[in-house]
Amino acid sequence: MAERIMFPELLPDSTIAVLGAGNGGQAMAGFLALRGFGVNLWNRSGNKINFLNKIGGIVLEGQVTGFAKPNLMTSHIGEAVRGAALIMVTVPASAHREVAAQMAPHLSDGQIIVLNPGRTGGALEFRQALLENNCNCDVTIVEASTFIYAARTTAQGVAHIYGIKHRVPVAALPATRTMETLRVLRKAYPQFIPAESVLFTSFDNIGAVFHPLPVILNAGRIEDKLTYEHYRDGITPSVARALDALDRERIAIAEAFGVRTRSTLEWMYHTYGVKAKSLYEAVRQNPGYAGIAAPSSLNHRYIFEDVPFGLVPLASLAKLAGVEVPVIESTISLANALHGVDYRAEGRCAETMGISGMDVEAIAKLVLGGDSQ
Repeated sequence: MAERIMFPELLPDSTIAVLGAGNGGQAMAGFLALRGFGVNLWNRSGNKINFLNKIGGIVLEGQVTGFAKPNLMTSHIGEAVRGAALIMVTVPASAHREVAAQMAPHLSDGQIIVLNPGRTGGALEFRQALLENNCNCDVTIVEASTFIYAARTTAQGVAHIYGIKHRVPVAALPATRTMETLRVLRKAYPQFIPAESVLFTSFDNIGAVFHPLPVILNAGRIEDKLTYEHYRDGITPSVARALDALDRERIAIAEAFGVRTRSTLEWMYHTYGVKAKSLYEAVRQNPGYAGIAAPSSLNHRYIFEDVPFGLVPLASLAKLAGVEVPVIESTISLANALHGVDYRAEGRCAETMGISGMDVEAIAKLVLGGDSQ
């Protein structure tokens, strides 16, 4: 990929493609459409798209209200991405490789692709998938460390935004393009701030801390069909201590790669403005978490997405760096046992991220300077 590229200016009537019409995708598409951008919303399944076309748009509730009308709502990915200055990927991390393969023939030079979020290693895997699908266009992949909204689809065509994060770190691959892409991205989202590289945004994946382990430790509640809030009720003082232990391992992996990542407490303060002495207190004080229900089933993305695409790549990176991560490994093993699958085999690893056989120094060089394999 060329080192210098001219990105198109993002104007109020510019076209932004939003890929995925789930909880996050509908919230993002609706928000951007209300802001006056031309939005192309794509979803792999036609059922959601057909319903949204039938009602003519998306109802937004919560912190953003209104009826948003995207320019195009389609299940044909080529229609969605062709000519879009900005492509916002909101599909689960498990679909990143498939979406990269589907969009590869339709991309053009200068487009910016943002993974919202990348989870762990998302930009590296997306880049590798584009290469494997013979995409020679000079596109820039950007990874957000978290999704900007706490949002849920409360009914067909209704997106409820519970909270909007104050600051969301993003980084381009390679990092030499981060500031140029931010100049474009901040026209839509001024909350985006620069991160040093996609290693930072990957290690800053707090969903890997907050999602799988509380579900696993509350498995009895969930299977008994008890209604409770995932954060406010599910993260008790003891569960919070377990999360702290997992969090310390995440930070240790980052340090081995020379990345100073944030603790969950620091993340809560920077993201939501919540200042507390403990993780338990921070969760209780965070207004953005109020009302977010716990999963009604153990077959939930908090396990089947966050374990193979959050914890498994963390464990893979830990192995490359020689860091012991017993809590992360135990959480993966418990998820495997609960679901009867091998998430280590199914998940994101060094090979799918295109870094197999590389050492810490070579990986750092790749993400900072973008050296091709």
